[in-house]
Amino acid sequence: MIPARYAASRFPAKLMQDLSGKPVIVRTYEAAVKTGLFDKVYVVTDSNTIYDTITAEGGEAIMSKKEHDCGSDRIAEAVTEMDVDIIVNVQGDEPFTDRESLAQVIEVFKSDTEKEIDLASLMVRITDEEEINNPNTVKVIVDNRSFALYFSRSPIPYPRAKNEKTVYYKHKGIYAFRKEALMDFQRLPMLQLESTEKIEAIRYLEYGKKIKMVETTVTGIEIDTPEDLEKAQAAWR
Repeated sequence: MIPARYAASRFPAKLMQDLSGKPVIVRTYEAAVKTGLFDKVYVVTDSNTIYDTITAEGGEAIMSKKEHDCGSDRIAEAVTEMDVDIIVNVQGDEPFTDRESLAQVIEVFKSDTEKEIDLASLMVRITDEEEINNPNTVKVIVDNRSFALYFSRSPIPYPRAKNEKTVYYKHKGIYAFRKEALMDFQRLPMLQLESTEKIEAIRYLEYGKKIKMVETTVTGIEIDTPEDLEKAQAAWR
């Protein structure tokens, strides 16, 4: 499932921006299909423009029936009547989505015989000081079994002990959900921490869900700003 809003606060209509001859959302859809990992790939959108663009390219799209504040809610509505076990959320602004990363989050559930994991997601180690302090970069800290402890726009952990070699991880916006965890998310109201940070993954933690984080070295390019689009254009060429 690829949630796709037309509006975006930092870069309006970013998913419809041209990336080497096709809109960003089409490139992302094609990348997800190309992995060969999924029974079905859908773009889930509130936009007639995005819906028509995907279907015109021969892709599959679902129109949201109501307004949603986040991608998880949008996907939950779309899969309510579907007979599925695991749903993978690929962000619409990641046209460089790769097979290796998606396979890693799916594998988490194949080896989870006790079914203790509600979600799986990706993190990548970051060392650039500007990125560590950038509030647009969501950071994550984990326990010794790689379960998420917290997500934040602030640098976490705070490096009080200056002689310690602090490791930082960026949260990559790819999730795999058990369907029941996604349905719970839709029913549960937003609490204070999620409201403060504006990070939907926090809602799962606030209600006791277990998120298994998988470290990857694949960084990709998330298109959040016009500058990101320029980087994507160069990388695509």
